[in-house]
Amino acid sequence: MTKKTFLTKAKALEITKQFPTPLHVYDAKGISDNADELYRAFSWNKGFKEYFAVKATPNPVILKLLRNHNCGLDCSSYAELAIADKLGFSGDDIMFSSNETAAQEYVYARKLGAIINLDDITHIDFLNNCAGMPDKICLRFNPGGEFGSDKDIMGVPRDAKYGLTRAQLTIAVEKLAQLGVKEFGLHAFLASNTVGNTYYPLLAKLMFTTVLEIIKETGVKFAFVNLSGGIGVPYRPDQEKVDIFAVSSGVEQAYNDIFVKNGINDIKIFTELGRYMLAPYGCLLTKVLHFKHTYKEYVGVDACAAHLMRPAIYGAYHHITVLGKECDESDKIYDVVGSLCENCDKFAVNRSLPTIEYGDLLLIHDAGAHGHAMGYNYNGKLRSAEVMLNEDGSFVQIRRAETLNDYFATLDIHSEFKAQT
Repeated sequence: MTKKTFLTKAKALEITKQFPTPLHVYDAKGISDNADELYRAFSWNKGFKEYFAVKATPNPVILKLLRNHNCGLDCSSYAELAIADKLGFSGDDIMFSSNETAAQEYVYARKLGAIINLDDITHIDFLNNCAGMPDKICLRFNPGGEFGSDKDIMGVPRDAKYGLTRAQLTIAVEKLAQLGVKEFGLHAFLASNTVGNTYYPLLAKLMFTTVLEIIKETGVKFAFVNLSGGIGVPYRPDQEKVDIFAVSSGVEQAYNDIFVKNGINDIKIFTELGRYMLAPYGCLLTKVLHFKHTYKEYVGVDACAAHLMRPAIYGAYHHITVLGKECDESDKIYDVVGSLCENCDKFAVNRSLPTIEYGDLLLIHDAGAHGHAMGYNYNGKLRSAEVMLNEDGSFVQIRRAETLNDYFATLDIHSEFKAQT
């Protein structure tokens, strides 16, 4: 089966003539249209806000593009807070969702006025001692048991290191209120890359019920519920995109049944989508270098797992288009592999593709999130450039490729050699 691309062969050749492969390319129009659609879907909730998961695609140009469409940032580390700071994000435009958090990270988050999402009940005293207690705070909930349909990445809640138990939530809220917290939020991330339209509505029902219980138990004010991420994308060509309007309708129904019927209609809905916001609107371009004919037919390309590691670590499926051969019959079976000294460095195994030739450009789909961001330097591989394709067909480099000087930047090679001699 074929899958629609936002790049033609002609445009890809134009881009790669200036910026060599391997190369990550993003679709500005696709990103913008998708963000606008999300906000239209949740327009029923006054105060709805998407906090883009910076970890998915931490490129400042992309983050600024999303800010133009009313998105905030979900940060999980000091470096991600620094990116937000440098781009002018502050206050309620930042959610800080971290775990096993260092004191300096909490201090920085407090300095920026970010909404802090506490991952554990013991972090209450830790935060208070190192950075002081804010007026508004969020708590991450782990209900235990099983939840969601895709457990390959997240596992199940009972085995996850994240979040407070239900019993701990009430204790934590009471303690935080005593420490001066005036407004609360509840956060939960219980599944990853779910397909279909049921995950958010089911999660919303659980979270809304929990919030209502805590309000009745403690009398505190809840300002928001953060459904976090977890909505997947159609990696395979036979899958359909999640119907975000159907998802939102299910959340709205739960909101009305649980909150509105109990006289509550001012709780905001937040999301922290990364994959859903960016994955389909980025690709990895790579060029065919070699063929190997042994027990299988191998296609060797100039990209490797260092540029897109999801297939290597998860066995994740990423569709591949041979540019210029979209209409050709996929009558050959190949493994598409990179050059790392690891046998898992395979973008595709036993994949049906058209006949591939030396120099062909392969477009690896849905690499816009958790693609470049998860890159690494094993075998001395250098991270690729990133390019933004604009709606008018123009394109601009938004991150240059690494060089050997970058790779050696943290070393004083001459001093090292001198010490050895």
